[in-house]
Amino acid sequence: MPNQLKDQKSPYLLQHADNPVNWYPWCSSAFETAEKEDKPIFLSIGYSTCHWCHVMAHESFEDEEAAQILNRSFICIKVDREERPDVDAVYMSVCQAMTGSGGWPLTILMAPDQKPFYAGTYLPKHSRYGHPGLLELLAQVEQLWQNQREKLYHTGEEVLSWLQAQESQKENSDAEPSRELLRRAASELSKSFDSAWGGFGQAPKFPMPHNLTFLMRHAVLEQDKRSMQIAEQTLECMAKGGIYDQIGGGFSRYSTDRQWLIPHFEKMLYDNALLIHAYAEAYQITQKPLCLSVVRETVSYVLRELTDEEGGFFCGQDADSDGVEGKYYALTPEEVRSVLGTKDAEQFCRFFSMTDRGNFEGKNIPHLLKQKEWKDARMKALCEKLYDYRLSRTSLHKDDKILTAWNGLMIAALARASLLCREPAWLEAARRAQRFLENRLTDHHGRLYVRYRDGEAAGTGNLEDYACYGWALLELYQATWNADYLEKAVHIAGQMVRWFSDRERGGYYLYASDAEALLSRPRESWDGALPSGNAVAALVFSLLSELTAEEYWRREQERILHYLAGEAKAYPSGHCFALLSMCRVLYPSSQLICVSAKQKVPEELTDFLCRNCLPGLTVLFLNPENREQLARIAPFTADYPLPDSGAAFYLCQGNTCSARTEDFQSLMAPMISSAVR
Repeated sequence: MPNQLKDQKSPYLLQHADNPVNWYPWCSSAFETAEKEDKPIFLSIGYSTCHWCHVMAHESFEDEEAAQILNRSFICIKVDREERPDVDAVYMSVCQAMTGSGGWPLTILMAPDQKPFYAGTYLPKHSRYGHPGLLELLAQVEQLWQNQREKLYHTGEEVLSWLQAQESQKENSDAEPSRELLRRAASELSKSFDSAWGGFGQAPKFPMPHNLTFLMRHAVLEQDKRSMQIAEQTLECMAKGGIYDQIGGGFSRYSTDRQWLIPHFEKMLYDNALLIHAYAEAYQITQKPLCLSVVRETVSYVLRELTDEEGGFFCGQDADSDGVEGKYYALTPEEVRSVLGTKDAEQFCRFFSMTDRGNFEGKNIPHLLKQKEWKDARMKALCEKLYDYRLSRTSLHKDDKILTAWNGLMIAALARASLLCREPAWLEAARRAQRFLENRLTDHHGRLYVRYRDGEAAGTGNLEDYACYGWALLELYQATWNADYLEKAVHIAGQMVRWFSDRERGGYYLYASDAEALLSRPRESWDGALPSGNAVAALVFSLLSELTAEEYWRREQERILHYLAGEAKAYPSGHCFALLSMCRVLYPSSQLICVSAKQKVPEELTDFLCRNCLPGLTVLFLNPENREQLARIAPFTADYPLPDSGAAFYLCQGNTCSARTEDFQSLMAPMISSAVR
């Protein structure tokens, strides 16, 4: 019989709806039942495309013996970390405090008052190789709950005290942003750089695209060839490795080895959004065809496989097919011959280093690590045939939730890439997705929801939802110069200040002041697989300060950057996305105002922005249609007269503004990028 999850919308929770475990979703009735029945809570947090979540489910949560103990002595709660990032963040910090590490599935045991006394990740059903087993743990907790409950309560109080102490230590953490902080971050990344295979550290390796974007910006601003070399080599090695789907496009979550050869096969929307952004920026700086090709193939993958018919973007795809990790992606030479024929298959296998022996469980993950060349048109055509074959052979589970924050990242990436790569279809995809967020994930008060699925929007929007959507709107403005997007960004930023700001200590809380209260209310500053909400919020405030010249946004920018600089002091390279915003205040900025008698942006302006990497430049476009609207958003623009015909330009650098001119090329010539090539 279905348990309490049967009416949920989350694909992850629905995967567990027929477990013999009597799961509850995270809800007040679960905690009330735990209090009434005097039982501890077993909390399990994961997501639908997580391989080890599947393993633990098959071993334990589908097992009658494990279910009997869980149902007898615990109230069991399942949480989709993608739907409830607030719950996940609070208890992941608990796990890291208690064990020194974290990951998913996340396993928490706690009292009905939500105070945890045990934290861990994957647990096998029985203990093995020194790894504690679920059944042994549950039996031990059963005894302690009945006979020595004060020990468990004491542990819970200690954990809560630690969380409170961590927050109190941040009271006076503000610092002045400095170039020294940026140099230290670049140095830290350089020291951990794998000079043989790119990336940082040993296996497993994660793409961390915001680190690479920071290195490229630092290279341009400081003429730092070392930073550019690190970023370029890493981007090329990833693109040629198995972490990149050579046949269908798009990146997997991470590589299990140094060479980027064998991935953990799940594909996530946020990874691909941030990587599109990084490769597009690399293309703008280097003009390398490989970077452009990766952007095109990755965008094609997202639009083909992760896009809802209404325009929103799905969360991702599973690592497993038919219960086997990587089955969808792995191929044998025999399969290739059956699809391509002997001659084409021989050339294909040679080019992608496929052998009868294989490189993954007797099969092959195609890669280009031994190739100097990228795929030509003929190889791409062969890849298309094998892509069709893969689709017919087996399928991948797709998590078809639509998350506001992750959609914001993809909209921002598509808008940026459409400008740099001259692809209007990508811009239209970004605009459709923005309309989806506005129509489906925004309430009548202008507040955001967390997720949409199967006709239902749910969850009180968190900081990352507002910050990422705000960034998306600003990237759309900079790709279209439609003032509606800028006005919407101002509204979203205002919501962030109202509902998330810590006015006493600086920074912004993870969840809103009127949202459900949890064990703690954290402020996160460090980057994980995604940049922190505070870091993205800092970028939003920085761009609004430059675009509107309003003192209100300048003060918000200053407050949040001082908070982030204080947080980043100990480990700058763990805060690379925040450092991108600091670059905007630590290096000369420029504001270009284009006034036009026509509605269309001059082609020479668009062409200039496409070809030149100018990290500190913002552009405002005024014409008769948007003049009044822009005057409300950025009052200083009211002083700029429109020409009777054609277009004119004003360039402000530092505290100095140039005279009006119609000669765009002469005006911008001194600013042409001298980026590291």
